Amino acid sequence: MRLAVTYDVHDDANRRRVYRTLESYGAWKQYSVFELDVSESERVEIEDKIESHIEPANGDRVRIYRLCDSCLGATTDLGSDPPDEQSNVI
Repeated sequence: MRLAVTYDVHDDANRRRVYRTLESYGAWKQYSVFELDVSESERVEIEDKIESHIEPANGDRVRIYRLCDSCLGATTDLGSDPPDEQSNVI
């Protein structure tokens, strides 16, 4: 399944952990946004890992969107190319 994952994590160390977790499963598309192509079991694994890296009491938030095949074909990119560096990782 294809997923879009967005995150807003307050603490630099926790943000880095979330980034590294997502990086191991998919492609960084723009700041705090990843696209992943994973199995159902990998999705559960990702959710468990991310949940251990965030602090909801501090306002941390992660949203996971499932992208259907027809949605992928309707995706439009505007602006510059996706990042090729890890410039958002502190």
